Amino acid sequence: MLRSLRHREFRLLTTGQLASHTGTWIQKVAQTWLVLDLSDGDGTAVGVITALQFLPLLVLGPWGGVLADRCPQRRILLVTQSVLCLLSLLPGVLALTGAVSLAAVYAVALAMGLALVAEKPALQAFIARTVPTEDLPNAVAWDTAVFNLARIAGPALTGPVISGFGVAPAFFLNSLSYLVVLGALLRMKPAPRARDRGPHPARRAKGQVRQALRYVRARPDLGTPLVLVAVVAGFGMNFQITTALMASDVFHTAPLAFGLGSTAFAVGAVTGSVAASRRGRCGRGYLAGTAWGFGVLEVLTSTMPNLAAFLLMLVPTGAVLMLFMTAAKSQLQLGTDDAVRGRVMSLYTLASLGTTPLTAPLIGWISSAVHPRAGLAAGGLASALAAVSVTAHRRRPTRSPTADRVRPP
Repeated sequence: MLRSLRHREFRLLTTGQLASHTGTWIQKVAQTWLVLDLSDGDGTAVGVITALQFLPLLVLGPWGGVLADRCPQRRILLVTQSVLCLLSLLPGVLALTGAVSLAAVYAVALAMGLALVAEKPALQAFIARTVPTEDLPNAVAWDTAVFNLARIAGPALTGPVISGFGVAPAFFLNSLSYLVVLGALLRMKPAPRARDRGPHPARRAKGQVRQALRYVRARPDLGTPLVLVAVVAGFGMNFQITTALMASDVFHTAPLAFGLGSTAFAVGAVTGSVAASRRGRCGRGYLAGTAWGFGVLEVLTSTMPNLAAFLLMLVPTGAVLMLFMTAAKSQLQLGTDDAVRGRVMSLYTLASLGTTPLTAPLIGWISSAVHPRAGLAAGGLASALAAVSVTAHRRRPTRSPTADRVRPP
């Protein structure tokens, strides 16, 4: 279960990511609370800022993958982490000086989203260079586990920080976390990619995004998890919105208790990620089953009558979601050629994060116009229906006969 952690480069990367993700979750909770305060509790405003942060991924995401395939991935990460470090300071400075506004928070979220376009696919492709191929599923599972450990630590720290010192220090803590990542990256000596050994490791050519799309379209074993991830993430994973509104509008919690929803969800997510570290490659049946289970659990969570029951239901919901997400990411990593890995993982980033600009305002509107419970239930229903749809097509071949003829340049 710990075999990927035997490798020095992956341990360094994991250490940096634990610090970075913890800081990111501190900022996410603080940003959501700040937006609710500036907008007088408007759920649509929370949806808008979530959409702005991930809108660049929707528009430019595949080109971030092209960049990851053309340029040294560690260099991309060093630049993007430095930019994100500086950007995360701005909301804290504005809040500390009393100059913060909703428009300013929107602008910073959009700028950070632009940096994520280059950072996300480079990071996902870079993981494959820190471990041998046989340990890659385990590394993917631990990368997910670290993300969710941070999901526990971040919100748990944010409540006391906001209550005791105000919202500004939360943004400063996130900025400091990027320094840990930069230090880890500078110490790493990852294995070279196969393409890095030739005289032209990153050739420029037209149509590289289209080539990657054709590559995935000819590979149902890659296309199916991407479609499922897009629906589940777009509609079912808006917990930054739904949990905040359930906490503030349904259960009327104070800032100290605001992060409990994210923490409870993350406890389940870590459990699911650790369980996933024991598995290898998974088929479409497993992917559809875990997506369906997540959808059903999310609907049940929306019906809980009190805060204690709501928090309790978030634990298995988070666990099953991570079983699904880890299996989908592992299948993409294992089935993708190294030469096109950056572009395929950019499509995964587009599916898992880039769909948010389309769906977050809708879920926020449903939560505000109808009820927060309705927004949560709508995400679960969409996820379950997507899983049922995939199951209905399970008899189709898992790999197109033309797949081997579709190769990246």
